[in-house]
Amino acid sequence: MNTRPFSRQSGFTLLETVIAIGVLAVLLTAFMYVFGPAMSGIRRSINVQQADRLASTLERELSTLRVGQETADIKTGFDKSFQWISQSAEATNAIFVYQYRGDPSKQRADSTLEPVTRSGGTAGKDYTVQPMVRRLSDPLFLKDIAALEGPVFFAKCTQLVFDKGKGMILGSKGLISDPRDGTPVATTDEYKEAVIAFSAEFYSMPANTESYFAGAAFKKRYKIVKDPIFTRNLAVRR
Repeated sequence: MNTRPFSRQSGFTLLETVIAIGVLAVLLTAFMYVFGPAMSGIRRSINVQQADRLASTLERELSTLRVGQETADIKTGFDKSFQWISQSAEATNAIFVYQYRGDPSKQRADSTLEPVTRSGGTAGKDYTVQPMVRRLSDPLFLKDIAALEGPVFFAKCTQLVFDKGKGMILGSKGLISDPRDGTPVATTDEYKEAVIAFSAEFYSMPANTESYFAGAAFKKRYKIVKDPIFTRNLAVRR
């Protein structure tokens, strides 16, 4: 009777597997340590470029009085600029700058496009990428973010005033003054200049959901954040 010698099946022991996992964990940790900051820097650079492109959108939108934005204090685009700049220090009046997918066949009363919330499609055919600026208090903002195309930024605006020794400097947040002598003014009728120069600080958002904007987390961040990713000096005219 022939007997076959017992053959040991090949494979890894538990100890070998644990060692391999440990080595892999060390390598992944080293990888994240080396390349993590680089990836973060790349994302920040992309956001800066995007904010730069949207700066002109902010400047243009501040002077555009849309249907539904008229109030007793806002009768012209300059009135809107005056109020939005002076109130942008408040989280409840935060100014958001972003792009969203709009339906070119459906226009809203304020001349903007209805958002396209379905995924897929071809830009220029199924939807148009529309740059937009709205305040947190605008109900259309929460509808737009359901169709975002890229990041959302909030912009804090501070008037620039003239200083004899330094030239144009930041004024007081939440206040519009006569740029020549610093006298506070409450309305555009009291503001005698034809231009409001201001600095716009763009900040990135850690989340772009309706629940985040409506919650306390955003208001807390808005109050304490001090590191804008991009700053641009702009101006609005009568």
